[in-house]
Amino acid sequence: MSQTDVRMDGSPRLRGAREATPGSAGRRRERLMVPRADFDSYYGRPVLNEPTWRAPDIAGYLFLGGLAGACSTLAAAAELTGRPRLARSGKVAALCALGGSVYALIHDLGRPERFVNMLRVFKVTSPMSVGTWILTAYGPQAGCAAAADVSGRLPRLGRAAAVGAGLTGPALATYTAALICDTAVPAWHEAYREMPFLFAGSATAAAGGLGMLAAPLEEAAPARRAAVLGTAVECVAATRMERRLGPLAEPMRRSRLLRAGEALCLAGALAGITVGRRSRIAAVAAGAALLAGSACTRFGIFRAGMESANDPKYTIRPQRKRLAKARAERELE
Repeated sequence: MSQTDVRMDGSPRLRGAREATPGSAGRRRERLMVPRADFDSYYGRPVLNEPTWRAPDIAGYLFLGGLAGACSTLAAAAELTGRPRLARSGKVAALCALGGSVYALIHDLGRPERFVNMLRVFKVTSPMSVGTWILTAYGPQAGCAAAADVSGRLPRLGRAAAVGAGLTGPALATYTAALICDTAVPAWHEAYREMPFLFAGSATAAAGGLGMLAAPLEEAAPARRAAVLGTAVECVAATRMERRLGPLAEPMRRSRLLRAGEALCLAGALAGITVGRRSRIAAVAAGAALLAGSACTRFGIFRAGMESANDPKYTIRPQRKRLAKARAERELE
């Protein structure tokens, strides 16, 4: 194609030339020779292949794994401070949540031997490999702690296992954040800074809620404090994440699950620290709200990520932003 174009009167005009517009009083503007770029992909198909993960399995795994790890940490604290019923409820809940999370993970993998095969190597750069080994180290300790407490046998071994599970619990509660942020899903990948804090806060709030739900009022003070701390960390992390991601956080802002999770956690933490101190019914209601809020948060994060993977603009915008930043850095050099 030549570098000229033809005006309406048949005279030639260079492409990209400036033309006076009627009524502009001599002002000139550049005429666009190509249409403005949009964010549509080839035949309207997503730029990324949607992850094969299914919501009930992986979102449930994110919630139950975080709950198990945080419950073990809370149970270890209760064990060391002389709150036996809070400690027992945390140990049993951790073991049950662990069983549910492992089932969800293996069900998503399709075959149980795939989980065992991941233990053949250890890769520090692979969140899935690290997480598999965390589960392997955490599981026997959580099971031993719960079994010893319920049966009353081998109390010293059970106490040591409870402390070990409590120390491993934070890693179990937060490694899933690294797992999803290591993918190409835009809303997850770009949120790598805040996601571990959001998951840690959500798991802590859920463990605090379960402690208020299961333990008597006189032993539930650590659970109430954990609920308040976890809710505060979760809300701050979510706010900072949405503010930093900007337009990329649109699926999260539109998520009814995330808004419901935030409201339930705030209501549960507030009720637990006020009326939940004196009323058993209020404590149970607050604990149930915190558990439901944490579940809504995990499922909301999962669905927001899937939405961002299906819309091309959430893939293209960050790429253009990174290219513009790299170009500006090269110009400064």
